[in-house]
Amino acid sequence: MIFDFLLKRLRRAAPRESFADDEDEDLDPLNPFPDPVVIPFRDVLDLHAIPPKQVRAVITDYLAEAQARGCPGVRIIHGKGIGVQREIVRSILARTPFVIHFADAPGEAGGWGATVVTLKQEKS
Repeated sequence: MIFDFLLKRLRRAAPRESFADDEDEDLDPLNPFPDPVVIPFRDVLDLHAIPPKQVRAVITDYLAEAQARGCPGVRIIHGKGIGVQREIVRSILARTPFVIHFADAPGEAGGWGATVVTLKQEKS
């Protein structure tokens, strides 16, 4: 299963001129990897590499993708820090209708630096 919603979200947030229609003009001689990187979908999302301005959108899209794929639960790693990102994550979880429960992860899975989420399963 492929985890491509993050790429879609980043493309939507990127300036439109960076995705020109003419492929020859789009090539950057300094970029050896012009093709997008496909990340396999996992039941763990680590927010450390996500720019702060995009955290809300990425979490929302990730949760929707996880539920669409039938994941019973996920773990979101937000880090310990001073708790700002943790509160952002939990505010999104609290208002997401298909989230049944969320809590701190067990100590071996990140403790209060990660949140485990139980998702409602769609009836088939």
